[in-house]
Amino acid sequence: MPLPIINSIAAWILKKRFHQIELFIKYPNEVQEELLFNLIKTAENTVLGRQYDFHSIKTYETFSNRVPVSSYEELESMIEQTRCGMQNIFWPSQIKWFAKSSGTTNAKSKFIPVSAEALENCHYKASKDLLSLYLNNNEDSKLFVGKSLRLGGSKELYQDNNTFFGDLSAILIDNMPIWAEFSSTPSNRVSLMGNWEVKLQAIIEETIQEDVTSLAGVPSWMLVLLNKALEVTGKNTINEIWPNAEVYFHGGVSFDPYRDQYKKLFPKKDFNYYEIYNASEGFFAIQDQNNSNELLLMLDYGIFYEFIPLDTFGKPNQKIIRLAEVELNKNYALIITTNSGLWRYSIGDTVRFTSLNPYRIRVTGRTKHHINVFGEELMVENTDHALAKACELTQNEVVDYTVAPIFMKDREKGAHEWMIEFKYPPKDLALFSSLLDQCIQDVNSDYEAKRFNNMTLNQLKVNVARQGLFYDWLKENDKLGGQHKIPRLSNERTYLEQLKSMQIISI
Repeated sequence: MPLPIINSIAAWILKKRFHQIELFIKYPNEVQEELLFNLIKTAENTVLGRQYDFHSIKTYETFSNRVPVSSYEELESMIEQTRCGMQNIFWPSQIKWFAKSSGTTNAKSKFIPVSAEALENCHYKASKDLLSLYLNNNEDSKLFVGKSLRLGGSKELYQDNNTFFGDLSAILIDNMPIWAEFSSTPSNRVSLMGNWEVKLQAIIEETIQEDVTSLAGVPSWMLVLLNKALEVTGKNTINEIWPNAEVYFHGGVSFDPYRDQYKKLFPKKDFNYYEIYNASEGFFAIQDQNNSNELLLMLDYGIFYEFIPLDTFGKPNQKIIRLAEVELNKNYALIITTNSGLWRYSIGDTVRFTSLNPYRIRVTGRTKHHINVFGEELMVENTDHALAKACELTQNEVVDYTVAPIFMKDREKGAHEWMIEFKYPPKDLALFSSLLDQCIQDVNSDYEAKRFNNMTLNQLKVNVARQGLFYDWLKENDKLGGQHKIPRLSNERTYLEQLKSMQIISI
């Protein structure tokens, strides 16, 4: 089928959806309130709905006062009952899919319920919206002429008690609409392979001859795949392998530390980067503008949003607010109520609003993955940005990193200790460390105050990781590929000490 016809059909279908997006942009709070009461009405005859008398809830205030905010651990018993085959506990339709996720806050596996409604009206709807927004901004796109190279998780699906669990990406691939399967590469067989290293080779073998026009996956793991593709083909850039590639859709970790490396891989000036924000619990936000670092919060995916100001999170004065009450440039813990039966669920992510009309956000970190040992409130967003800037100033490239506190001892002041794996070691580590420390001060006034005249904190310490250290740590912890990522920040030293113990060990 000729390109103009393909693009015309796609544009017609996707622009119909764009009008709906414009509707929730114009009436965000009304759309969210209607969505909440639809969720409550739908689930009023579930076990949980009867427990909290959903039938009598007529206002947000009643909902907020009656239904508690919950962590996974507090919902686990209900989820386990559903995994054993019981239904209608927290959602009326059958829940047979569970996205297995350990996240980065707990080694114990979590099994996040995924309903048919969430698959269709959240995850797959978001995939179509991503295309809709991209095509709306790039009318000359040739996206549909070729295929999308998708890099998902490496876990296969397991059946238990007539329910299924696996990586979210495996669940999505297994239920994928026909149109999505035909337009993607590699094949489902390869995508669902369990061994990451075998899978990596198989992906390259399957995709090397394809006309890839877009790529999608976590930046750190996609970088491994792309560098391996260059090694196999002997090419210098990815554009030489896939000359029609025009956009990379990325999410999972911040793109800032990897941006310069991708620009070398895709030297075309008109190559696009589009960020998404999704998780096992749902699909939340999509970049809706070219050359932007802001994400449009998607308000009609069956997810009702609430927020806790991070400075009150977990404290007796904890305050929970609706979307209409958020403020610009303030960090919030994200609370979600979903069409999979997660009620006021604390997902563990933190976000910051960059715009209130429309509502746009940046993901700033994790509630358990920041450092505040000395009152510095250091967020992943701060360290990602500072590290990218320090690398730009010294012409360095980073593979991965993690940070932990050096605790005060006797009269010795505290500090932050970094483990950084560089593509090539810095020529002057002392200069790099000094610049990195200053870059953090530039983006975090609390850290700057603690560093003033070494009042509370000494200058940070950088350890240069051996090549492959973080890969070996992930492999040892069965976290290769997919959505797995290195814990960036921690208030304790567990991750850092594990990495230091592996510095001279080859796995």
